[in-house]
This record gives sequence, C-alpha cells and structure tokens, in this order.
Amino acid sequence: MGKVKIVTDSTADIPAELQKELDITVVPLKVHFAEETYEDGVNLTADQFYTKLAEAESIPTTSQPTPHQFETEYRQLFEKVDKPDIISIHLSSKLSGTFQSAYIASQTLGDEVPVTVVDSKRASYAIGIIVVEVAALAKEGASKEECLERVNELLEDTSVFFMVDTLEYLEKNGRIGKASAVLGSLLKIKPILSLTKEGEVYPFEKVRGQKKAVNRIIQEFQDRYGRDDIHVGISHAQSESEAEALMKQMHEHFSIKKETITSIGPVIGTHVGPGTVSVSVTRLKNS
Repeated sequence: MGKVKIVTDSTADIPAELQKELDITVVPLKVHFAEETYEDGVNLTADQFYTKLAEAESIPTTSQPTPHQFETEYRQLFEKVDKPDIISIHLSSKLSGTFQSAYIASQTLGDEVPVTVVDSKRASYAIGIIVVEVAALAKEGASKEECLERVNELLEDTSVFFMVDTLEYLEKNGRIGKASAVLGSLLKIKPILSLTKEGEVYPFEKVRGQKKAVNRIIQEFQDRYGRDDIHVGISHAQSESEAEALMKQMHEHFSIKKETITSIGPVIGTHVGPGTVSVSVTRLKNS
C-alpha cells in the first residue's frame, strides 16, 4: 500500500464498491427537504432521493461540508494511516463552495497534516473518473508527486457531457431562464451540457431528441480521443437501461479499457433532475 491517500466528496458519484476497493475517503454534502436534512450517500441513497423528489412539493436545496468536517476527516485519516500525503479532489468551485471548505481546512492544518486540495472543475462522475484513476495509482505505491502529475494530466484530458431529460430543474436552480425552459420542452429540445475549462455549466449544443444528442456526443469524443485507450464513466438519474445502451454504443466506436456505470446522487440530481445521463471520458496513460 502507498502512503498517498485520496479524499473526494459525494458529488463524485463513485460506486460504493470502488470507494472500498481503492480506499477513497468520501465527504458527504447535504440535501435539505423542507425541515429534513440528509447526508448524500450516507443516510440518503440515490433511489431514496428520487422517490422523495417525486413526492416533494418543492425542489430540495443542497449545502457543502464545513471546513471543520474536512479538518476532522483529514486528521482521522492522517492518524489512521500513519501520516500519509493527502490529495483532496472536489466539485468545481464554480458550482459549490465545497472546494473552498476543503482548502480552508487544509490551510488551518498547515504542516501538521499536509493536504493538497484540487479543484476538479467538474461534476458527478467526471470528478469520479479522475479520483478513481489517481486512487488506483496511489494504491500501486506512487508518490505524491507522481499522483499530482497524473491529476494534472487528467484535468487536461477528461471530457464530460450531460443530457438532461427536462429543463425544469436547471430553470428552478437558476441555470437557464424560464422562457428557455418552456420553449425547450415544447420543441423537445435536448440540450447537451458540458463544463468550461473554469468549471462552469454551459450549453454545448441543442438538438431535438435523444438519438441525435447521443450521436453528437459520440462524434465529439471521436474527434478528441480517436482510437486511443480510454476510461468511460456513465452516470444516470434513474435511467440505468439508457446508460447501459449508451455504454454498448460507446464500445462500438472506442477502445474502452475501463468502464463504470453509476447513479447520479442526490446533490447533483437536485440540479439536473431524473432522466439525466452523463458521459465522462479520459485517456489512459499508456496511450
């Protein structure tokens, strides 16, 4: 086992078995339904969340972990693993204050507990795919410097696209205007969303229908990755059959050496809504 330990947050949507296999520490964000508060992935699973969302009178809100929560996690990990180097990779700072909370905690601890905090500038399994790749490297015994070098490569080489089923949640969360949401629904427009280099959500392209959206995404990935060996992660909000069909379609076009299908958790699900499918791709190092 290496002396580098990886920390992330629950918005990375990493399956529980992968978290355990790669010894990834996950700090939960919170979801608030009226007077009830839940910890993402701790006492509220993705399935439970979407059931509650369907029954809720209003869309829930979300909140980030506090610096104190991160400080506690870092201290416990440092003592448990005999003073490891900690790399903490988080949700885009343009979408949440989670990165800032982690950074404040790292500054508070200083040299006492060395932590390097990374803004992934991504969301959902686009974070997860980076975390999983680095955690696997750390497990093999790579040094902190080697792990951080790989992080920087992954930050440059990981792409993500989201296909949302409805524009309602984006509109209510302030991502698009009400007029755009109504017009998009009437025309059955499927906006393909992505993230800028700074980590902000933007409409990559608008197409009519799911099939055209999938074909456009595959075309874009072909331009970026060709036949290089890649790791593909597909996250979905109660759309497992669509996710599996999309992974099968990706196999027809790409050299996929690693693949993951996972659920979009409560926090990201609050903002994109049920029916969303996200595709994340990164190039593997041996390519």
